[in-house]
Amino acid sequence: MDFDVGARLRELRTGAGLSQRDLAARAGVPHGLIATIEQNKSSPSVASLRKVLDGLAISFVDFFTPPRPSADKVFFAAGELVDLTSILPGSMQQGAGRMVFRQIGDAHAHKLQILHERYEPGADTGADMLSHHSREGGIVMSGTLEVTVGDEVRVLKAGEAYLFDSTRPHRFRNPGDVPCEVVSACTPPYL
Repeated sequence: MDFDVGARLRELRTGAGLSQRDLAARAGVPHGLIATIEQNKSSPSVASLRKVLDGLAISFVDFFTPPRPSADKVFFAAGELVDLTSILPGSMQQGAGRMVFRQIGDAHAHKLQILHERYEPGADTGADMLSHHSREGGIVMSGTLEVTVGDEVRVLKAGEAYLFDSTRPHRFRNPGDVPCEVVSACTPPYL
């Protein structure tokens, strides 16, 4: 799926009546970052884009606005999960290190985001640790996942799980040589 991150950011920034410098100051990022994202000259890390979106008080879900299923829907076929892969930096959307995030239903309507995540060998959310106002947990279904929360690091195998306050800086990485599959939940929704 092709998604013009730069155009979307520019649309939201100008709609909020902010200059690039205003948004950079609100988000606590360099002014040049806003300009390079809007010009599609760089693919921001998840953590960098999160900071910029925090400056606009908008979630990843609202930024990428995938079609939302009915909040009344109870059951979902595999093909009905919402593909959130486009929120990832371009380098993570293809080849080695690719990540795929698929969401069950309308996370905002339920104030709960449930994801089926797939991390190809070498996939990594990046050296910039993630941090957001949520709580999250997950269980590794297959493969291995290295989870870093603050200064704690653990490599989890199938059947093992994690649960933490997402304001603590964190990172996910597949150190193995086979894909890793995770089912996770986050409240309130983050992506």
